[in-house]
Amino acid sequence: MEKKFDSIVVGGSISGLLCAREISRSGLSVAVLEEDYEIGTPEHCGGLVSIEGLKKLGIIPSSKAILNEVNKAKIVSSTKEFEVCTNRGEIIVLDRRELDKQVAFQAQKLGSQIRTRSLVMSVNYDSSKKEFIIKTKDNVFYSQFFIDARGITSLINNHNREGVLQSAQYEIYADWISPDEILVKFDKEKYPDFFAWIIPSGNGKGKVGVAGRKINTLETLESFIDSFGSKYSIIRKIYAPVWIGGPLKKFVYDNRIIIGDAAGQTKPTTAGGIFSCGMGGILAGNHIARYKRRIFNSLLNDYERDWFSIFGKEFQRMLFFRKIMERLDNKSIDALFSIVSDSDILEISRSANFDFHSLALSKILGSKKAIKLISTLLGNELRHLLN
Repeated sequence: MEKKFDSIVVGGSISGLLCAREISRSGLSVAVLEEDYEIGTPEHCGGLVSIEGLKKLGIIPSSKAILNEVNKAKIVSSTKEFEVCTNRGEIIVLDRRELDKQVAFQAQKLGSQIRTRSLVMSVNYDSSKKEFIIKTKDNVFYSQFFIDARGITSLINNHNREGVLQSAQYEIYADWISPDEILVKFDKEKYPDFFAWIIPSGNGKGKVGVAGRKINTLETLESFIDSFGSKYSIIRKIYAPVWIGGPLKKFVYDNRIIIGDAAGQTKPTTAGGIFSCGMGGILAGNHIARYKRRIFNSLLNDYERDWFSIFGKEFQRMLFFRKIMERLDNKSIDALFSIVSDSDILEISRSANFDFHSLALSKILGSKKAIKLISTLLGNELRHLLN
């Protein structure tokens, strides 16, 4: 079968679906091609997001999509810890499968056509007709715009793999999971360049995971879970790479547009990206529609400009903080944690913005005591990083 659309979105991720929603809103035709059997599957994400961020994405999550509310986060090193609180209901844990289906429904209501089990076999561009030819096993699609929302797989295939870490996450039942508290554990020997985490998802259930560079994620995760010394039941296992290398320098190549994970729009500190990737989809969709409708001489590159104007400095700061943390050993991290005062924690709790958390990091790593300590630990290497 042959099908013609104004735009083809390859990948039914949150960014791809939001992009399709915005293109459809303008009255243009769009199809979303998802290789898996179901939108929202497999679920790789921890599901943490702010209510404010969801509002900016134009999403009011259904009660079915909300698994839990999180009110605090415990940050732990090998011997030190501190706790940061948030306002009740500000941060929630989502069922990503339900959220993605909700956004798919929004897009479909506006006219998007969504096709699951549609693995793209080839993408070619016919310069004479100025259209892309996208072939799946069963269909041939033609479109003026090709939107790549295929996630980290697309990124790994085409760019430096240094930004990739392996991760594993189990969804488990366990009585030692705190009902409203995230746990983040740093240990440079066990989780090099990342951390282990517990995200409570309600009713004695949680998402427990690890990520790191050159580690056996299965053994590392099971060792982390066993360290709590109590019985547990595993109800889901997920193994997936995560991207912490920062955004690509370019998102637009003529009429080929890259969004979401495929564009490196996940946070370099946590690899989270519901908001930043979702905004990538919305901005791309809006500017494709404006460009197609010839509104105010709009350019496709305006999508790039707008995304970087919102997230550019934030991601630069996060990449810098990541480089510092990657160079510190366990002893240094313990020393850094020990100088975080109660007043620092209170200020972070009051002013923390989940979607732009580099400001909170700067209060920890940017205090006079922390800068002095980091300068002593890293010496000339810090000056190199600053340059």
